[in-house]
Amino acid sequence: MEAVLGGGGSPYERIRAYLLRERDVLRGCPVGRLTMDPEVIADDALRTPVEETVDWLRGRLAELVQEGVDAGEFDAGTDPRETAATIVATVQGGYVLARASGSSTAFDSAVRGLLALLAPGRAAQSTTDA
Repeated sequence: MEAVLGGGGSPYERIRAYLLRERDVLRGCPVGRLTMDPEVIADDALRTPVEETVDWLRGRLAELVQEGVDAGEFDAGTDPRETAATIVATVQGGYVLARASGSSTAFDSAVRGLLALLAPGRAAQSTTDA
């Protein structure tokens, strides 16, 4: 994930690359899948690496969002931590929706919707439209 998130391009472009990277959506997330295992959740030693991985991802995404806020790419009122949590939740929820429907369409739709919400200049457009 760091190769994508730490790659070239603007913060939005790197987030976009993360969201659009190739994945086997119908298999689900290998890390997220562990949270469905009662033995993993009940055992601190098994749950801790999962928690650390998700925390790292949210933190790394929050850094990118903050970088985008600082550069004026994202609206100044954007909360990096909440936005990072939304990105992770969209990916994880997209996996669930895709698996439930047996199609990657729901995942793809969730990702496209989030990218539209994050698109640079969106906040400026909505204030000029009012």
